[in-house]
Amino acid sequence: MISQELAILHGVDARSADIGTAAHDLARALDRSSLLSQAEKLGLDIGLVERHEPILLHGPVAARWLVSDDNDLGVEVLEAVARHTTGRTGMSDVAKVVFLADKLDPRKVARFPYLARVADMSKHSLDSAILEYLDRTIEYFLDNGNLVHPMSIEFRNELLVRTSE
Repeated sequence: MISQELAILHGVDARSADIGTAAHDLARALDRSSLLSQAEKLGLDIGLVERHEPILLHGPVAARWLVSDDNDLGVEVLEAVARHTTGRTGMSDVAKVVFLADKLDPRKVARFPYLARVADMSKHSLDSAILEYLDRTIEYFLDNGNLVHPMSIEFRNELLVRTSE
């Protein structure tokens, strides 16, 4: 499992990373309208990008479900589940491992060749690997006229500053 390997390699709690990875897509199968209605029902903030791309709500919805199930999973696991798609500034290392594990799924690596470089980079630095991922993904989104989530841009900028110091 990618998350466990990354967690061990970077001294991150492997159990929390495994739980976050196992739970991150709990709401992934919901259709657009169901994601929007669940997000509204759960009191989640729904921004412009989420309204146009409701799939971005599957992490926050899943995290809220986990909270409402009275699970004591911890803040880092819930953050990992909630932000595994867009990322966000100040992410814990557990959340970074889950973020990368999601992106480095072998089917995704086969589909997007730049992910092989991200996988190599992830062996040395979570931040550098995520920055590379965000740079390539944002470039792809811009080239194809897609929306870019503001949290991803803020996260990218934070990592750029951190890795250039």
